[in-house]
Amino acid sequence: MLLIGLGGNLPSSAGAPVATFAAALARLEAAGVTVVARSPWYESAPVPASDQPWFVNGVVQVATQLGPAELLALLHQIEADFGRLRHAPNAARTLDLDLLAYDELIQKDHAPILPHPRLHERAFVLLPLADIAPAWRHPVAGVTPAAMIDGLDRGQLIRLLEPPS
Repeated sequence: MLLIGLGGNLPSSAGAPVATFAAALARLEAAGVTVVARSPWYESAPVPASDQPWFVNGVVQVATQLGPAELLALLHQIEADFGRLRHAPNAARTLDLDLLAYDELIQKDHAPILPHPRLHERAFVLLPLADIAPAWRHPVAGVTPAAMIDGLDRGQLIRLLEPPS
C-alpha cells in the first residue's frame, strides 16, 4: 500500500489548503499516480506547538509505477509548484506531501526513509490513515493505525473538518 500524507496551513495559488490539496491531487493524477482512496480532512494544531495557523491534514492511498525515489521527487516538485518553501523545520507551509509508506518497504539508509520515521507519533497522520486503511500494519512495528493511536501523546489537538464520505 502506497500512502501519502497531505498537510498545509497557508493559502497557495490554488487557494486555501483544501483547494490546494485538490489541485495537488489532480497534478498527481496527471502524472500517472492514481488516487485509490482519500481520507476526510482534519484540522490540527501545529506540532510542536506554536502561534502559526492550524493545519489541514489528510492521507491518500495511491497506485503508481513510479519507484519510491521517483515518487518522492514528484511530491517535492508539486510542493514547490504550490509555493512550498523549505526554510525552517516545522514552519508554516502551503503544501506538505509526505511519502508515508511504500508497500512493505523498509529503507533507513537513504531517501526516502520508509516508512516515514515520525508517522507513528502524529495524530494528524494516524487518524486519517485509520479512516482509509484501518487494517494496514506499520512495516516495522507490525501494528495497525488504531494501536498507534492508542499510544499517542494525548496533547495533540485535532478535529474532523469534514464528515467521512
